[in-house]
Amino acid sequence: MHKGIFNKLCPSLLGVLLAAILAMPAFAQQMVSIDSGKLQGLTSNGVTAFKGIPYAAPPVGELRWREPQPATRWSGIRSAVEYGHDCMQLPFPGDAAPLGTPPAEDCLVLNVWTPAKYQGHALPVMVWIHGGGFVNGGSSPAVYDGTPFARDGVVFVSFNYRLGRFGFFAHPALTSESTSGMLGNYGYMDQIAALRWVQRNIAAFGGDPRKVTLFGESAGGGSVHILINAPQARGLFQQAIIESGGGRGNLMGEVRLHEAVGKRPSAETIGLAFAKARGIEGEGAEALRKLRALPADAIVDGLNMATMGQAADTYPGPMTDGKIVSSDPADAYLAGTQPHIPVIVGANSSEIGFPSAKTIDELFAAFGNDAAAARHAYDPENSGDLKSVGMRVASDAMMVEPARFVAATLSEQKQPVWEYRFSYVAESMRKEWSGAPHASEIPYAFDTVRARYTSKLASADAAMAQTMHHYWVQFAKTGNPNGPGLPSWPQYSVKDDVLMNFTNYGAAAETDPWKTRLDLAASLDK
Repeated sequence: MHKGIFNKLCPSLLGVLLAAILAMPAFAQQMVSIDSGKLQGLTSNGVTAFKGIPYAAPPVGELRWREPQPATRWSGIRSAVEYGHDCMQLPFPGDAAPLGTPPAEDCLVLNVWTPAKYQGHALPVMVWIHGGGFVNGGSSPAVYDGTPFARDGVVFVSFNYRLGRFGFFAHPALTSESTSGMLGNYGYMDQIAALRWVQRNIAAFGGDPRKVTLFGESAGGGSVHILINAPQARGLFQQAIIESGGGRGNLMGEVRLHEAVGKRPSAETIGLAFAKARGIEGEGAEALRKLRALPADAIVDGLNMATMGQAADTYPGPMTDGKIVSSDPADAYLAGTQPHIPVIVGANSSEIGFPSAKTIDELFAAFGNDAAAARHAYDPENSGDLKSVGMRVASDAMMVEPARFVAATLSEQKQPVWEYRFSYVAESMRKEWSGAPHASEIPYAFDTVRARYTSKLASADAAMAQTMHHYWVQFAKTGNPNGPGLPSWPQYSVKDDVLMNFTNYGAAAETDPWKTRLDLAASLDK
């Protein structure tokens, strides 16, 4: 009797258990072999993530302020299920992309997301460079999760690079020590090393090293401009997206490795000033030994996005080094020496800028003979509000007009380029934001808006994220952002001046409504 009941219940029970198992998220481990050893990743819901993969040796001790060195091979299988440390910094309060790991100097790691199952040809690759003013940021924030890209058929890579005085530093003793002449821009060197790692290893994850799209935002976007024109990065990527990365002068200002520029000392002089502030004198090997012996916190010394302006005497930022950076992006593009690859470039409707005028009259006096026209364009209601009007002028000059300049310059050279403006504001923020602030487009491009807005996420926000994300994915796959179900996005031409505007009412291609004010902003660069 009991046996009969068991026989009747068992198939039903098994069915219930099977249904429960199928309803659970699928977690599994997956192994790949790369040039430094074997890795174990984690698969969830059709996407496998490999995190914290060393792409270079830890830049500590004697390797502080040296070119990135090869990662040490390991034996056995290395777990790659957790992020490595983001690079050493003082986190910036209120950052919209807060770090997910504690910062440390041992940080040269990257992360890969790939479809767990793929068939046929190798997949396109996207490589992300985070922003943060070259002093903050990392690859671990939740809004940088690569799952949506992998879900949509792209192998996604993010990585850390040295920041602040770890990433951008010069000193006469470093110049004397170097045999390669690769000095100063250690953060850019890390970026190039990460791209070389992708070329060597991405096929192991199903990616195509011949179909790499490099993209970044703010400092990351400025880095893309530099890498497009850097001889050391030639051939390491075939497409690029620049989000709010400027495009005229070097994003953080002009500093040269060995020579002063106007009132700005050389990076070496700034390095000497930092050493002196830490009680270290001299220009020889002993001074360098003491600098390398300083604890990491002493190198940071309170530097972040809030303090970098006050730290200008002891922190140079990225510099013209004569190797990776030989000129500013504008001169490089005007010379037409860059590889003629497909590019998307754009900025947001309420961008970052650093106004310096002390009065409204001083602000408009900078436009010279166009002062009256600028006043009408930027302050049509004659409000005299220096703060808001000054920010519009400064953000146009720093981000919005340079994006148009890049689009126009590349277009005139018959290079395929598409311009965008991100004007969408999340529904929950429309009472606080008059436009889309700097970096607010990132969770839309990544389709990670839920991580940014959590319970406040509106259906319209999610829909805009899907639209923008699919343009980015389509560009990675085909070199053209247009695709099925997406509003048509024309290639940029100077004659038509049409961009894709991501607005509160949807994505729409339109003639740039800010042409008049951007023409005026362009005159400030002359």
